[in-house]
Amino acid sequence: MTPSPAPSSAAPPTGGRPFAVAVLALAVGGFTIGTTEFVTMGLLPRIADGIDVSEPTAGHVISAYALGVVVGVPILSFFAARLPRRGLLVALMAAYGVFNLVSAAASSYGLLVAARFFDGLPHGAYFGVASLVAASLAAPERRGRAIASVMLGLSVANVVGVPAATWVGQHLGWRAAYVLTAGLALLTVVLVLTFVPSVAGDKNLNGRREAREFFSRKQVWLTMAAGAVGFGGLFAVYSYIATTVSDVGGLNEGTVPLFLLALGLGMTFGTWLGGELADWSVFRSLLWSSIASAAVMIVFWAVAPYGWWLLPVVFLTTAIGSVTVTNLQLRLMDVAGNAITLGAAMNHAALNVANALGAWLGGIVIAAGYGYRAPALVGAALSSAGVVILLWSAAADRRTADGPPSVDAHRLDPADARP
Repeated sequence: MTPSPAPSSAAPPTGGRPFAVAVLALAVGGFTIGTTEFVTMGLLPRIADGIDVSEPTAGHVISAYALGVVVGVPILSFFAARLPRRGLLVALMAAYGVFNLVSAAASSYGLLVAARFFDGLPHGAYFGVASLVAASLAAPERRGRAIASVMLGLSVANVVGVPAATWVGQHLGWRAAYVLTAGLALLTVVLVLTFVPSVAGDKNLNGRREAREFFSRKQVWLTMAAGAVGFGGLFAVYSYIATTVSDVGGLNEGTVPLFLLALGLGMTFGTWLGGELADWSVFRSLLWSSIASAAVMIVFWAVAPYGWWLLPVVFLTTAIGSVTVTNLQLRLMDVAGNAITLGAAMNHAALNVANALGAWLGGIVIAAGYGYRAPALVGAALSSAGVVILLWSAAADRRTADGPPSVDAHRLDPADARP
């Protein structure tokens, strides 16, 4: 059974306006993180020019942020599980804003890479803690949707925040985009302090014991591998979307925010759909979205030279990917056992391995001379590998005949793990 969230020091709202406003405040943090993470991709050509490196080399800035997420999740989760959760959220978002400002001020490639790495450290821990707080504020039957609502902030960022910040970066310089996101971090701090009730950490948690339990579970490793490899396909194409639109599609730079808007709309729709599909089957949603992702990457490769025809494909790419993200989050929390704090956060570490892997492999094929369409084929291969890992996970569930609990705290029927 999934353990209950830690008790609150104040009676937490379980519905109505206080609950909705608290979850909205948490989602604004997701909006801030989503805007910051993805605006780099829309401005990558300008960043490359600004720090005097090639675009594939500038892609390492994306990978540095992702690596920061991967490193930050286990370290911060290990030391912070027992801390009051509202104060922890405020501290994480304050640090996020500071390193956005350092990114804006970076005068060299090395300093920018370092700033992006440190900015990534709070990312996964924020989402993990925010997910636990949202779940603790919701009625038991609404926990999955409460978590999806926090994740929705990241998706909405790609509808509003990323296109807007990209526009700012194109007209005022790429550094201005990071100043803007630092301001969003400050706004999040104010909203969390104002509207999120005080929620105590779990004093019974032992970071070493929780880590030992979490990392000893085979299904944990398989779930994280499915996210780290399978979701890398989306980042292989997303990281180089600006140049794909202009150089391959033949459109002018001013159209890039529209394609980022399509990416964001796809994320928003996919996050909502992922929450709905979780009520049907978390595992089947994961499996079928991964299969569909491999197929849409091939379509992306085929359609890329045809300008505006790429727009609906971009929408589908992130819509399908976001179904995967939401259900990976729920699946990892389910298989974590008593290490739910770490499980809530490690999904973001896995996804940012995907971010780094996709951007890196996409840069390799571009640098090798295969062009900006080639990352889509890399993406198809990564998504297909994710399907294989999920099938491995299903086979392991069948062998043990003892699947993980589902998001509503019921034991997962072994049939649910069957493709």
